[in-house]
Amino acid sequence: MIQTTTKPSQNALPPSQHPYADIIHRLEAGGSMLPDTPENLMQIIGIYKAYAVPMDFYWRNLLYIAEQVFLNPIPAFKYFLPKSYLDRQNSYAGDQSELRIWRGGGEAHPELLDFIERGETGKMPKLFHHLWHDRINMEFAEACMRAMLWHQGMGGRFNDYLESDEYIANCDRAIRAYFKGNPLMLGLYKLFPTMFIEQVRQLSYYANLGLFWEVMAPVFFEMSDLYDEGKMTTVPEAMEFLINGIFAVASRPIYHHVYIRGECYEIIPKSKAFTWLYEAALPYVEAVFYRTAPFRGTKSYNAQAKQVPQEQKDFHYGILYADVFPVGSAGIPPTLLMQDMFHFLPPYLQEYYRQHCRGEDDQLIQLGITFQRSMYNVTSAVIQALRQALCYPLDDPNPKHLQKNRDFFEAQMDRFLRPEARLADIQSRDYR
Repeated sequence: MIQTTTKPSQNALPPSQHPYADIIHRLEAGGSMLPDTPENLMQIIGIYKAYAVPMDFYWRNLLYIAEQVFLNPIPAFKYFLPKSYLDRQNSYAGDQSELRIWRGGGEAHPELLDFIERGETGKMPKLFHHLWHDRINMEFAEACMRAMLWHQGMGGRFNDYLESDEYIANCDRAIRAYFKGNPLMLGLYKLFPTMFIEQVRQLSYYANLGLFWEVMAPVFFEMSDLYDEGKMTTVPEAMEFLINGIFAVASRPIYHHVYIRGECYEIIPKSKAFTWLYEAALPYVEAVFYRTAPFRGTKSYNAQAKQVPQEQKDFHYGILYADVFPVGSAGIPPTLLMQDMFHFLPPYLQEYYRQHCRGEDDQLIQLGITFQRSMYNVTSAVIQALRQALCYPLDDPNPKHLQKNRDFFEAQMDRFLRPEARLADIQSRDYR
């Protein structure tokens, strides 16, 4: 992939007066919100690897639900991924890929396959693993999907299309085909058409997120391999790799196809030209990193209590704001994801946690804080990519252009002025 690193201009502006001035100057120099230290690099690369393995399951299962399970009224086995989806070739890994980001194979990752078979409890039938909850937690992936569904209109034309007559007509054809020969469900559809259409809209977000994560898994796998080979040595290099990945796959199609008795029904055709960057990546960062929603049991959803923001733009419950410490308390941080990542930590990160944790039970908390650091680096890549797309190069000699860049960076940092933001915390290695 093309390198996009630029050196900052020598025509420096006066120092920023923003509360996060030091971080803004670092961004202007081509850096990340996360300080560039060997310890930070080790943590974020290790957690990217640990995240990529369950993510390899997430994207496959999301597409399986969107394409095959569809409107099954009792989807009891929707997390039981068939071999065809485990063998499905990733579009960005394996010899068959047109743009190969990861040098590994395109099928499910070997560590994932081994965990599916053995889990924590040992080899046993899938059903027993499922009932024992010894499995990948797809509930986390579905929570991310619902955040994207709820925080609609975060960019692109995807949500507008889901309200169009064309989309509703496509849904109608697929619904009638799916329930063909089932007069009960067809009767319910006739009585409550909007309810069925809304379910298909949700499934379109399943497909959206699955296609988004299909890209991110090989990106994280390749970053891990480069680090192991000594070819990724700084936090800015890790951020630059993410920026390169964003631009390399920006035009990847986002679509939703359903397969019913061997026939493909295009709910969202590829011909609509929805793209990965605008219809998936940016809405995901906005909805999941920044916003999401308060977890049940921590805030009252009663409008009179006024514990939940009245304006959607004021939601601030994503990983960038999460208090990671009360792990397990109604799932305040992404505890299900932490549990998934715990199974796939590289040895050097396991050793790091052994040195710094207060015992084995503390590892999930430390893992969550590492994940928070890593997502600030991902967000830095998104911010730099947006600056590159909307503003000017960092080495632009025009002071007015540099001021535009600074205004952009300061506006982004304004979002972290909330007391819940963890940007100040991740500047210190003692935040554990």
